[in-house]
Amino acid sequence: MTDLTRPVAAVSETLRDQVRRAGEGVQLRIGQALRAKVAGDDAQQRAQRIWGAEGARWFTPSDPVWRVHADAAMFPGGVTALLLQMLHPMAMAGVAGHSGYKGDPWGRLQRTSTYLATTTFGTVEHAEETIAMVRGIHDRVRGKDELGRPYRASDPHLLMWVHIAEVDSFLRAFQTYATTPLTPEEADTYVAQAAVSARLLGVVDPPTSVAGLEAELASYRPELETTPAAREAARFLLLSPPLPWPARPGYGALAAGGVALLPDWARDLLGLPMPDVVARWVAQPLGQLGASTVRWAMAGLEDRRSAPMAPRAGAPRRSA
Repeated sequence: MTDLTRPVAAVSETLRDQVRRAGEGVQLRIGQALRAKVAGDDAQQRAQRIWGAEGARWFTPSDPVWRVHADAAMFPGGVTALLLQMLHPMAMAGVAGHSGYKGDPWGRLQRTSTYLATTTFGTVEHAEETIAMVRGIHDRVRGKDELGRPYRASDPHLLMWVHIAEVDSFLRAFQTYATTPLTPEEADTYVAQAAVSARLLGVVDPPTSVAGLEAELASYRPELETTPAAREAARFLLLSPPLPWPARPGYGALAAGGVALLPDWARDLLGLPMPDVVARWVAQPLGQLGASTVRWAMAGLEDRRSAPMAPRAGAPRRSA
């Protein structure tokens, strides 16, 4: 290198370093904003309790349920799950009457994400405490749907619907948007592992394979319908998210990716006109872009999923 080229190389290296640092700063800010929305302003404290606590856990990082629930594909998958769940009129009545999804949508999301994180990544002690707390809440949630039919959140039949709608949606999202989808055997294992906390929550005989999951979903089809409350909730979720305008394009990409994962019959019931060709070639690529962006942003956080590993806990006993 000549005397003339050394200063040029030094400036070039400095510029590259500045660009890299600026990119890392943007990555960190986006990651922190996402985490605050999903996990709350006290996300770091919650993360420390989940990841930092010592003790036996049901799952390890190599387990399919850990891989699925830790991935950014959960963002579009969560949209899919909410849209699918609202097709059961009694489940929708419970959400409309008790969840406060309009007045406190982020609070509802944060409670759900904390439950999933604790029961997937946390210690057995913390997972069982969280499940017991949610069961106590379910025992108090009851009412009537729009046709006057009584419901209660602790009803095993309703709990089954909420569970299978979630598991199917999360699995669809991971298989579509993750960098390395599960093998068929791993997908069966995911369904079985997701059933661990579901049993303790009150779901009776949850499916433990993809075939069983598909059969259980099909058995609920005659009960599903679109109610005014479901249409209102879908409009709120897809068209009126409580977000500033600069954040809405990114959310729109994730939401489009979530809608694309819905079965055709579910999109038809919800009145979401999206032909298969549009779902495959427009909405799914948007979902992929959104999930990839979230994955990049969350990778910039320093306290990522590094729980101290204790011996795997045995299978919990069934709840009575």
